[in-house]
Amino acid sequence: MRKNTYQLLSEELGVSPKVLDRIEQAESDIRGEFDSLDDIMAYNQYKVLTAFQNNRISDMHFSWNTGYGYNDAGREALERVYADIFRTEAALVRPIIVNGTHALTLTLTGILRPGDELIYCTGAPYDTLEEVIGIRGEGKGSLKEFGVSYQQIELTPEGEIDLAALKEAITGKTRMVTVQRATGYGWRKAITIEQIQEWADFVHGINPDIICMVDNCYGEFLDVKEPTEVGTDVLAGSLIKNPGGGLALTGGYIAGRQDLIDDISYRMTSPGIGGECGLMFGQTRTMFQGLFLAPKTVNGAVKGAALCAKVFENLGFDVCPKAEEKRSDIIEAVKLGSPEAVVAFCEGIQAAAPIDAHVKPVPWDMPGYDDQVVMAAGAFIQGSSIELSADAPIREPYIVYFQGGLTYEHSKFGVIKALQALYEQNLISL
Repeated sequence: MRKNTYQLLSEELGVSPKVLDRIEQAESDIRGEFDSLDDIMAYNQYKVLTAFQNNRISDMHFSWNTGYGYNDAGREALERVYADIFRTEAALVRPIIVNGTHALTLTLTGILRPGDELIYCTGAPYDTLEEVIGIRGEGKGSLKEFGVSYQQIELTPEGEIDLAALKEAITGKTRMVTVQRATGYGWRKAITIEQIQEWADFVHGINPDIICMVDNCYGEFLDVKEPTEVGTDVLAGSLIKNPGGGLALTGGYIAGRQDLIDDISYRMTSPGIGGECGLMFGQTRTMFQGLFLAPKTVNGAVKGAALCAKVFENLGFDVCPKAEEKRSDIIEAVKLGSPEAVVAFCEGIQAAAPIDAHVKPVPWDMPGYDDQVVMAAGAFIQGSSIELSADAPIREPYIVYFQGGLTYEHSKFGVIKALQALYEQNLISL
């Protein structure tokens, strides 16, 4: 750590030298990992730039209209750029998609029909999708209520997709098989592009008509390829995660085969209207600019996650993934072992925020979750997961999930403040 920065953090911001020494040691340990992450970032930056240039993006694409949003040149260009980046035939990129769960719901409900079967083969889906599928909650319009059946295949003990079990589960009714790339509130590594390619080839080898869908939240720009470049038919994600680059105010995206995107667009708006309507509310420019910055922003977040892993691994905590392991999302899970430690960690993250740093996060009953959840996020965009944040369900074994940071330096500061909070509350010794 450079002398001036060390001095500022120690003397003016009150960070313990013991904390800073731990950070400096961990950063030195993983310096070599940063080179490969920078190479992925550069590849994706030029990939995004090329998509902008090939679609001749100009100032006219930043203007907006009113009413129904017919013939919106900016919206159409933005969706062509997304389709190019994800190497798909079509895409939907809209502020009317309110979050990642909504994007996934549109994908599921737009494609699946009564009598179809959905298989999740990465274990339980993210908590907020349970009511969408019908695993819990009644009378809310779930897939189950509309006659779509569901199977769930657990990962192998090694964290691999259990292809043998999946083969046994697939039936003549199976219409869609889905992978959740990110860990969610699970203790596993994210599913890699190589695993996704093997899975998609395997499923299509059994039946080429089965749709392979990927929940791509938190995974964009973590590799030089996206799931739709290796056999996935359709994927979905949130603009206030990786691809929004911290600038998109809201929204989600879905990319894939033209016929699938058409079906999904009819669910998004109305049969017969589809993607032809939908106001952008003046958000096209920030969505373009955020996408352009996204590879660099994601790079800062994933470096911060690797640093977090190394710091807490050096202290003897279990972390997932480990600092040197290949990453396929921006999330770092740390098994802290007690509710007090989880809350202290989140207090440190909140104290590192540019917004609401004075606020103390507390566990609360959050809609869509079975357990109380504590969330730390002082973000420019409410709920943005590409900005520095941490959250955890208050349940054993008390795992906290760290992610984000619009720059590496800010993500690093989050690790510093989390470590400081744990140290000050005598929950760790340094």
